[in-house]
Amino acid sequence: MKSRVLLAGAVALCLAASAPGLNASPIAKGPDARIAALEEQVSELKGQAQRGQDRSAVENLFSTYMALHNAFRDPEIVGLWARKDTPDVRAQYSNNGVYTDWDTIMAYHAQRPNPAGKLILHFVTSPIIEVAGDGKSAKGMWMMTGLESGLTSPEAAKGAPDFMYQKNVEINGKKVWMHTVYAKYGVDFIKQDGAWKIWHFHCFEVARAPYGMGWIPFAAAAQDSPFADDLMYFGEDGKPVMMPKPNGPATIRHNPYRTDRGQTLDLRPPVPYRTFSETFAY
Repeated sequence: MKSRVLLAGAVALCLAASAPGLNASPIAKGPDARIAALEEQVSELKGQAQRGQDRSAVENLFSTYMALHNAFRDPEIVGLWARKDTPDVRAQYSNNGVYTDWDTIMAYHAQRPNPAGKLILHFVTSPIIEVAGDGKSAKGMWMMTGLESGLTSPEAAKGAPDFMYQKNVEINGKKVWMHTVYAKYGVDFIKQDGAWKIWHFHCFEVARAPYGMGWIPFAAAAQDSPFADDLMYFGEDGKPVMMPKPNGPATIRHNPYRTDRGQTLDLRPPVPYRTFSETFAY
């Protein structure tokens, strides 16, 4: 018994020294109190370790989504999302509205064509991730920059404004669109069967511009056109494919760059929270 008490006290002192945020070991109390305090500290450390693992898993999940998105491996993206029967699954891509129908969301993520000459390269950085205290949900935001480009037949190009294309540039008889694009993502995650899944997905486009044009002249030409908000992607032969009708109004309106107004904190960074009912939804 004596050796057990000495061991428990030594371990408690080591834990207290290595984890200054934890309560100090009650060395003045009896052996039962010290063992109880040690067990409490071990439990708290296990919780911290689990939240660290969850944070890494959430970051890996979203980076996997972006890698698959860039490679047009869209059917594999479906498995990254919450199950179809999950309440409150939703996605928002513009101020036009929010999509709450699982099949509509999957149609966007799983059916993009990959014609010859098309390149999408989005890369994300600056993650801010918070895992709920109860371990059932998580929130993350990322900054994104990248390229979007492809070739469009003259006939298909009639469906898009001229400002979307490079002026006086044609390749193999096709018009060229090649944009730099900047965006932010706010994503809520839910843990299902021990694995993290995308639950709420919100893309906040910040600015874009045809290569060499710059985002300010592009905004001056495009900011009052509904085309950019309505565009889902450029499909086969570069044909513009427009977004389906949303299921409801935008949950959080975002503020893409315009020449006639300033910026706002449209994407709120996540903050620590205990359970999802205590926080906001992206």
